Amino acid sequence: MLRAACLVALLVLLAASARLAQVDLGRLIEGLPKLGHWLATAWPPKLDEVPIFLWRTAETVAMAAVGTAIATLLAVPMALLASRNLTPWPRLYLPARWLLNGLRGIDSFVFALLFVAAVGLGPFAGVLGIALHTWGSAGKFMADTIESAPLGPMQAVETTGAGRLIAARYALVPEVLPAILSSTLYLFEFNVRASTVLGVVGAGGIGQELKNSMDLLDFARLATIIAIVLLVVTAIDQVAAWLRRRLV
Repeated sequence: MLRAACLVALLVLLAASARLAQVDLGRLIEGLPKLGHWLATAWPPKLDEVPIFLWRTAETVAMAAVGTAIATLLAVPMALLASRNLTPWPRLYLPARWLLNGLRGIDSFVFALLFVAAVGLGPFAGVLGIALHTWGSAGKFMADTIESAPLGPMQAVETTGAGRLIAARYALVPEVLPAILSSTLYLFEFNVRASTVLGVVGAGGIGQELKNSMDLLDFARLATIIAIVLLVVTAIDQVAAWLRRRLV
């Protein structure tokens, strides 16, 4: 009976969500021929601007790399405050958690939009947007990893007279470091993909060229950009996956 009630509630929720989202299969069917026409005009792709696209893609990867690095550095001390079993100031545990949840709850796209207004157009706004959002995600993951780590080795080191920070350095850090490095690589992969659209709000990178191509309905140019982005993202994913396997 309970399962049937849950199933009915789920179906009602999906039906209401589809209505709110204005799902209309008729509009999709009508739009498919238009989509087919756009795909036809995308061939052959334009190759005369490939050097520009490669530079913009490198800009996108650089935004993700710098933003992820800044976020990781900021996340380490915040993760210590947000770890119930390690925080030196227990009263700051909940505020630290709330801050991390707030940062990761706001997308890097929104942060980039705000920073474009603050610091102007260009990739720097994208770096700041990525850094703030990733700070929340990285900090929460690190804090959760620290909280779930066994503290027995650390407590054993403390019994020798070592301070809490020294004990954490030699007993806890080696335990959690592989998981933290693996999650940082994953966040970098994610940020590379996310950075491709930040140019839509003027935050630089290949997204700016994507927006220009869409505005001009230049689908041959758009196809070239998408192909380059897919190749670069796939290569980064493969390298990062290989590195993660070595960390486990």
